Amino acid sequence: MAKYSKKILAAFLHDCDHGGTSQIKGKAFEDLTAYLFEKLPGVNTPTRNTKNTFANEEIDVAVWNEKSIGGLHFLPNILLIECKNWTNPVSSIEVSWFLSKLQSRGLDFGILIASQGVTGNSADLQAAHNTISTHLAMGRRIIVITRKEIDALVTTDDMIQLIKQKLLELVVGGRIA
Repeated sequence: MAKYSKKILAAFLHDCDHGGTSQIKGKAFEDLTAYLFEKLPGVNTPTRNTKNTFANEEIDVAVWNEKSIGGLHFLPNILLIECKNWTNPVSSIEVSWFLSKLQSRGLDFGILIASQGVTGNSADLQAAHNTISTHLAMGRRIIVITRKEIDALVTTDDMIQLIKQKLLELVVGGRIA
């Protein structure tokens, strides 16, 4: 178990909130995401902002997961992570776009880091919650991690437990927490 540096997290979060432009804030959020994942056991240095061959889809962060026992052994080797440092929740359209990126790459799992979560209501499966639930039935899984949840992270074990909790809630309950 490694601890996340409070100083590094604070610097990223400061830039996420106070960067001069939305591009700077977005890059800081991607930098934060890369930092959170590269600290996990068995997760290799992230690939960033990579477009596909046709230049019509960009992946914010992608990591190779060695499936280390103390890390993300329960997840696939390739993890795609979409980052949205928005002041509003991410809509079902954006969630569908991320699901399309996963599908076009033959992947069934992805992580959406959304500062304000996603639109709709989990209990009623509205809006983006419905999109995620519908795709679960098709074998595609997305978990959503929010800024509030990132703020609570202290160690890499916290992140691993959060991901496990989110995945369990998704698969067993059919909804995101």
